[in-house]
Amino acid sequence: MKSNKKSPAPVAAAKADAALPVLGPIGMLRWAWTQLTSMRTALFLLLLLAVAAVPGSLFPQRPANPFVVTQYIKDNAEYGELLDTLQLFDVYSSAWFSAIYILLFISLIGCVVPRAIAHYKAMRSQPPRTPKRLSRLPEYGTLVVPADAGLPASDAIKSAAGVLRKRGYRVEVRDDDGARPSLGAERGFAKEVGNLVFHTSLIGVLVSVAIGGLFGYSGQRILVEGDTFVNTLVGYDQFTPGTNFQSSQLQPYSIQLDKFDVLFDRESPGKFGQPIDFNAEVTTRETPDAPAKQEVLKVNEPVTLGGTSIYLTGNGYAPVVTIRDGAGNIAMQGPVVAKLQGENYYSSVVIKVPDAKPDQLGFVGFFLPTAFVTDDGISFSGDPDLFNPQLTLNSYFGDLGLDNGAPQNVFELDVQDLTPLNNRNLDAGGITLAPGSTYTLPDNKGSISFDSVKRYVGVDIHHNPGQLYALIFALLAVAGLIVSLYVNRRRVWVRTGTHEDGRTMVEYGLLARGEDHRLAAEAQAIRQLLAEEWDLEDSASTQQTPSRQGDNGADSVTTPTGSAGPTKDQ
Repeated sequence: MKSNKKSPAPVAAAKADAALPVLGPIGMLRWAWTQLTSMRTALFLLLLLAVAAVPGSLFPQRPANPFVVTQYIKDNAEYGELLDTLQLFDVYSSAWFSAIYILLFISLIGCVVPRAIAHYKAMRSQPPRTPKRLSRLPEYGTLVVPADAGLPASDAIKSAAGVLRKRGYRVEVRDDDGARPSLGAERGFAKEVGNLVFHTSLIGVLVSVAIGGLFGYSGQRILVEGDTFVNTLVGYDQFTPGTNFQSSQLQPYSIQLDKFDVLFDRESPGKFGQPIDFNAEVTTRETPDAPAKQEVLKVNEPVTLGGTSIYLTGNGYAPVVTIRDGAGNIAMQGPVVAKLQGENYYSSVVIKVPDAKPDQLGFVGFFLPTAFVTDDGISFSGDPDLFNPQLTLNSYFGDLGLDNGAPQNVFELDVQDLTPLNNRNLDAGGITLAPGSTYTLPDNKGSISFDSVKRYVGVDIHHNPGQLYALIFALLAVAGLIVSLYVNRRRVWVRTGTHEDGRTMVEYGLLARGEDHRLAAEAQAIRQLLAEEWDLEDSASTQQTPSRQGDNGADSVTTPTGSAGPTKDQ
């Protein structure tokens, strides 16, 4: 018996002889561009950018605090240099982070531009042609206009077009002079517009963030009552410039802290002594020659000056001291910022006096706004306000290490190489001062006086030229996303015809582009409007479902050729 199965030999030979077309350099570039500008790639790059930003939170960043980075590398010598080589201490300016950022930017543009062009063409084109069998559409129904209504098929299709136009559809009538006129209608183009606005706004946000990172800057400064800050590089305690920052961008404005007040809760038993309001009275000048302006700086109410926003971020006390050296000369005089450490404004104090002669002096201790002493001799602050201020210090002399050029933390004093003069373990004991009192140091090393107490504030100064634009684009992105989620793209077709007994037969169908759970309700609404337009005894409330609705006169309609009702050949 002869087999009908074909021999696999010719097929295998054909596969062996087949050769894939060579793409060539241009073809490869087109393929790469197609892959880069796909929405899948854009979403992947967006996720990759978020993951790439994680090391910026795990490791100290050099632009924010170079001293901490240097110390981190020194403390972790086995892998610190490797992390630095991988630019993990400069994440946001690294080559790999910038590459992801730029690729995402290009990918979004490549996605948006072709879609915008295609959508523009779709908006200018006519609705799709009327399907031959409307009964196959997800939402379908029929209506019958009685013969005595005197409504021909051409007039019925025109009045249906008017109803749909009032409902926001873009309508095109076809064959209005023929035996079976029809129309096609579309609406919901705003859905794709919202989608395009969303993606375009993401590009705008990326550009705005890039502008802020390139040309913005931020800095911090501590201001004691009476101090003036001038917007120059040397005026900042800490300064973080943008990548393309130029010192010429700094407008030479000034701000002076005149007075700082803190309102404490004195009524609530559970929150007694808690600060409830902060109020900084400042004097500002836009330029050195500009008139002075009195303003108030509060938490979450920044002062805008010279294109920057100045925020109130911290506060505390600054004891005013006068320190004389062994020769009786004033080696230091002025307020010393006390760093908050505990409840009720318990604060640590570090004083470095490199100009003291013959030996440099250093002091470490704490400041208590309202000092209390326990039975064990331990001092603590009983209230955040200045009811019984006290300055408690230990003193040292020797080389403070300020002359070797290495940076030091102003709130820390390395006493390892210093010789103690005062502490509780020595015969001289510690130093305890009240306002107006003076203590003479042992061994004729000098003296320290506690003159008074001032308040200080910590301010953050930010200049971000892209901040406003980022906010605008972010709001546009949210608006576009909402529109794209809640607006549906829908198409409606209506066909009319005249029955041999004079009735006008109408059928309609609806189709959504994408998932639309409200399409049935739309079909119901259109049916009711058409019935009201033609004064038919048909109410949407009497129908079982808007899908597959029969005509308003009978459960089924059989029409001859040329009628609007469904037939076998449809």
